[in-house]
Amino acid sequence: MENDKKIAVIGGGSWATAIIKMLFENVNSDNKINWYIRDKEVIDSIKETQRNPKYLSSVEIDLDKVNFYVDLNQIINDSDYLIFVIPSAFLNEAMSQVRADMSNKVVVSAIKGIVPDENQIIGEYFHNNFHVPLNSIVIIAGPCHAEEVALERLSYLTIASQDLLKAEFIANKLETRFIKTTISDDIYGTEYSSVLENVFAMAAGICHGLGYGDNFQAVLISNAIQEIKRFVDTVHPISRDIKDSAYLGDLLVTAYSKFSRNRTFGMMIGKGYSVKSAQLEMNMVAEGYYAVNCIHQINKKYNIYMPITDAVYNIIYNNKPAAFEIKLLTDKLR
Repeated sequence: MENDKKIAVIGGGSWATAIIKMLFENVNSDNKINWYIRDKEVIDSIKETQRNPKYLSSVEIDLDKVNFYVDLNQIINDSDYLIFVIPSAFLNEAMSQVRADMSNKVVVSAIKGIVPDENQIIGEYFHNNFHVPLNSIVIIAGPCHAEEVALERLSYLTIASQDLLKAEFIANKLETRFIKTTISDDIYGTEYSSVLENVFAMAAGICHGLGYGDNFQAVLISNAIQEIKRFVDTVHPISRDIKDSAYLGDLLVTAYSKFSRNRTFGMMIGKGYSVKSAQLEMNMVAEGYYAVNCIHQINKKYNIYMPITDAVYNIIYNNKPAAFEIKLLTDKLR
């Protein structure tokens, strides 16, 4: 039976911890969640304190509902649904050790990023490199920040898969009294949108750091959702409503929330930090840093009009002065 399927969470950061919290609401000690954390010291600390020592330490970990793993191949072999929550920049390195057969697994991506060098969204990466069928790819999309899940503030998730039964299975496992879920079949649009939202959150942060106000930010984000629509409709043209919360809602929370690491990273750049110094000061990965380069490379094929993405790319990778690039951008927005 589908309810007997074993679920694994692969990753030990804040979003992985938030997903564990959601899953705990719907499992018991007879059907534990498998949890891979690469650092055994972190696992030992969780076993001792029932808290993740590095991320969302307010979340209580029910040890009766979890099996811990440090062997990635073993957890893949022991599980049916694999929820990946490894930052995209480190995914290729982590998966280089995998020899387990994944062709009969359901891969669930909770990674809001794109694999550097490969320039592939997560679903494509697992399909092309590990032979996971496209109808066994599931995407978890927001708008949802881990910090608010920890606080049990009402949040919404969109679960996307070409196999709606698989999407519904994950949606049911994640839905709680503080999490509402909907399902979708748009695995490409939700993934690319999540990637682009990180880029636009960096843009919003850069502009805030430069001193631009709310009026300009509203125009920036209005243009950003149009940029997302142009991109996803070109790369994967299906019927979708870009105003749905998986697209517009996720963009808004990523661009405006104090919990957005991409916005924070952008603010530091806008205030004069170098890219390297901003990276060193942050203790979490800003996915948008890698995403803007990947999208720039992908867009060489499509030539989609993406002035905000181009401006962020020039600032981050071409070392153009942020004030100068954003000034140029202001004349392109409407």
